Amino acid sequence: MRRGENPFFSIIIVCLNPGEKLRDTLESVERQTFRDFEAIVKDGLSTDGSFEEACRAAQQWTQRRLAEDLAGDSAGRSLRVIRQKDAGIYDAMNQGALKARGRYVYFLNCGDLFYSETVLEEMADFIEQKTGAGDGCGIFYGNIFERVTGQKVASNPRLDAFGCYRNVPCHQACFYARELLAAHPFETAYRVRADYEQFLWCFFGKSRESRVIFACRDMLIADYEGGGFSETGENRRISAREHREITGKYLSRWQLFRFRLIMLLSLSRLRAAISHNKRTAGVYNRLKEKVYLMKR
Repeated sequence: MRRGENPFFSIIIVCLNPGEKLRDTLESVERQTFRDFEAIVKDGLSTDGSFEEACRAAQQWTQRRLAEDLAGDSAGRSLRVIRQKDAGIYDAMNQGALKARGRYVYFLNCGDLFYSETVLEEMADFIEQKTGAGDGCGIFYGNIFERVTGQKVASNPRLDAFGCYRNVPCHQACFYARELLAAHPFETAYRVRADYEQFLWCFFGKSRESRVIFACRDMLIADYEGGGFSETGENRRISAREHREITGKYLSRWQLFRFRLIMLLSLSRLRAAISHNKRTAGVYNRLKEKVYLMKR
C-alpha cells in the first residue's frame, strides 16, 4: 500500500436526505481493495436519519480499522462526517474539498457506486504512471456506466478546445488534484454546470500558468444512477444557458462560431436524444466509443 503524510485519495460524498442510498454508496467505497484513502460524508443538515446513519458507519469503520491494525493489516482507510448547512450541491462539494487531506479528490454522489472493487487501485497505479510519484497536478478520468440506459458512456480520451466545448467527462469520472480545487473552487453562481466551468478553468486558465495533466484511462469508474439534479427539464434549460456563458469566458468568438456551426451541421440535438433513449443509447455509445478508440 502507498502510504504518505496524506492519504492518496479523498472520496467526498455530499448528501441531503438521501435515505438508503447513502448506505449503498458507503458500502461501495468501503469495498475498495485500495485502502490509502479517506471518505468524507458532507451532510447538509439532513432530517431523514441519514446523518445518524453516517455517524454509525464512521464508528464501524474505525472499529474495523482498529481490529485490522491489531491483526497486522494496516487498513489506512477512514470515514469522517461533516454536518454543515450549504447553499446547494456545489457549495457542499466545495465544503467537502476544503476538509479533504488527500492528494486527489473524487466526488461520488449518493446513489452512485464505484463500478468495481478495484477502481481506486487501478486509478492510483494509472496516476503514478502518469506523474512518476503520484504528485502531479492534473485531472485523471475514465468512463461511467449509466444505469438509466444500461450502457457504458465513454469519455473523450484526447481533449482539445472543441472537445471541451462539446463534452467533458462528468465529475463522477474524474479524480482531481486537490490543489486545482483549492485554487479554483466550483463557482456556486452556476446551478448546473459549475463542474464544467471548473474543468474549463483547469484546461484553459490554469494551464497557461503551469502544466496541468489530463489523462484518460479506458476503464469504468462509476455506476452512475442518473436522472438527478441536472437532468430535469428546467435544469436542462439552465444548463444550456450556463454552457453559453461559460464557453464565452474561455473561448474566442471565432471558436464559438465554428463549434456551434459544427454542432448544428452534425445534428447534435438529434444525437443527444438518441444517446438518452434506452432503445438507441447502446448503438450510439458503441459508435462513439469506436471513434474515441481511433483517437487513443
